[in-house]
This record gives sequence, C-alpha cells and structure tokens, in this order.
Amino acid sequence: MNSPTDPGFVQLLTPDGRRVAHPDFAYPGDDASIAQHLRAMVLARRLDSEATALQRKGQLALWPPLLGQEAAQVGSVAAVGPRDEVIPSYRDHAVAIGMGVTPLELLRTFRGTDMVPWDSRALRCHLYSFVIGTQVLHATGLAMGMRLDGMVGNPDPDADGAAIVYFGDGATSQGDVNEAFVFAASYTAPLVFFCQNNQYAISVPSETQSRIPLYRRASGFGIPGVRVDGNDVLAVQAVTAWALDRARRGQGPTFIEAFTYRMGAHTTSDDPTKYRERAEEASWRERDPIGRVRAYLRSTGAIDDLWEGHLANEADALAEEVRAEVPALPDPDLADWFTRAYVRTPAGLLRQQAEFVAYEASVEEIA
Repeated sequence: MNSPTDPGFVQLLTPDGRRVAHPDFAYPGDDASIAQHLRAMVLARRLDSEATALQRKGQLALWPPLLGQEAAQVGSVAAVGPRDEVIPSYRDHAVAIGMGVTPLELLRTFRGTDMVPWDSRALRCHLYSFVIGTQVLHATGLAMGMRLDGMVGNPDPDADGAAIVYFGDGATSQGDVNEAFVFAASYTAPLVFFCQNNQYAISVPSETQSRIPLYRRASGFGIPGVRVDGNDVLAVQAVTAWALDRARRGQGPTFIEAFTYRMGAHTTSDDPTKYRERAEEASWRERDPIGRVRAYLRSTGAIDDLWEGHLANEADALAEEVRAEVPALPDPDLADWFTRAYVRTPAGLLRQQAEFVAYEASVEEIA
C-alpha cells in the first residue's frame, strides 16, 4: 500500500537522477525548463525553513512545512493554464508562489496580520483552506460554474479553462470530500483533484485510512485515477497537464494521487518523532525531489557550480528579506475588520464598529 511499486505508477525521473520513459506520459520541456523547476523548488524549501525558524522565534503563530513535497507542488502548478483556477490547501506554498503570491503575502497570513491578503481573482489562486477538505467542495462548485459559463470544449482551446484543487490523504476520509467527488463526476466538472499523499494525516498513516491505494478509490465515483511519483517534478507536470487538458476539453474530473512524503512536521506544533521511525525518514530522504533533479542536470551539464552559486545567493537574499520584513509587519487594527465581512456592511455591524471604536478610545484615555 505504501510502496510506489504499482502497475499505474508514473515516473519519468528516478531518485538517482536518470530519465526513464513511460508509455502514456512524457515531459514536454527541455533542460532549461527543468532547471527553472529546480530553482523554484530550492527557493520554496528555503522559504519553508525560514518560516519554520520564524515561528520558533515567536514571529509566526503557526507554520505548516512543505518539506519533501516541493516536486508535487512545483510540477503541478507548472501545468496550470491562463484560464485555470487554483484552489490550494494550507501547505501549498510553492503552488501559491507559482501563481504569483509573494512570500510576504503568505507569511502575513500566518503572522495574523491579514487574512489571505492577495487578490485571489486576479491571481486565480484562491484563499488557503485551514478546515480539512472544505476547499474540495468549493472547487467543485467553481468548476461546475465554469462549465455552465461555457469554458470547456470550445473550438478555440484558448477559451477553455479548468480548476485544480489541492488536498492531502487525510482529507479523503472527510465526508464532504467524497460528496465533491460525486458532484464533480455527475456534472462532468472540469476539475483536477490533486491529492498529495504524504503518508500521514497528522499522525495517522495512510494505510489506516484506506485499504487500497487512494487513486483506485476514484473509480468508484466514475473518475479516472492516476498515481504519480510525487517526488518527480517531471512526471507530476506531465500527468497534471494531461488531466487539466481533458478537463478543459469537457471530459470531466481526474483524481491524481501524488505519492510523496512529508519530511517535516505536520505543523510547527507537531512532533513526528512520536509516530514514525528514523529509518522510514531516511529511506524517503534518498528519494528527495531536489536531489534527483540536481543529479540529472549535473549529469547533462545543464547546470554547474556557477549556476548553483547564483541560486544559493538568490535563496540567501530571499531569507534575508523574509527575516527583515516579517517582524516589521504592522499589527492589525481590529476596528478595520468590521467592514471585511460583507461587500456592503450592514448597519448593525457599522453600529458595533462605532461602539468598539468608542470603547477602545475610552480605555486608552484611562490608561
């Protein structure tokens, strides 16, 4: 169950950095595009480590690390088209950055100074979902609306769009996620269900949640399912591009199980040493998504010490920027939040806002 050895397992780049062929999927890019994937993964990992350190220093309230899942996120977001919509979960930092969200915008959410400060409509990257699985239903409704708006199966493919929603293996045990599968299949929604199976729902192993591989459960809903090496950025992009293309052409949803591993904690409030063995972590470290891409590009001569030196400098600059700007973020003014619930703030809320402002001023006067 927890082994990638499965007849449907899609892999194009082995853990030791060798390209391999697959009968149904191929990576469309060249070594230059693979190098850009490596850059994106390295920067995402550096942001992740800095955010973890900031939380430990009390500068962030919480942080859910993406360590180990960089290929699943970078490869999938690389397949997103100009009319597609992205609905992330709370760990999909590389996805958000790939859609144009800035690192500081991400961190403002986890510091508590803002609630998802980016323009989700302009970037087509929707708000983070912190309640497990809710975004899967939201994405299904969005995709159903896209179909009703005539955004699938057009003579001009540039007029077509689809949605991709991210969630983990734990979310597949949620009832509303399974309801989303039913509705997406019934209404041929142009939607890709992208499940990052990182082997644990916090501390619960995936084999406890499902007696068969997760991608095979999709067939019960009439949805095609594919298991891809989630640590292989090339395979992830190839499979996601295929799934999004069939969605845009009006062929309905696809379930992708990106078989990966959460190398870090569930969040910074978690201690994974309580429920998994060091040997297991070591075995997955050998399948590191960044290491295999680096090994491949080194073998072809596409990157060298100079290239990696420039990337290291870029990562250092990102870390320095984050360390400097996060502590300087201004504290939110509670009075502003009364007008953020509705497009047109009801009179009752405006009265409450005025009462709060008056109360706050009276306390300040006493102090």
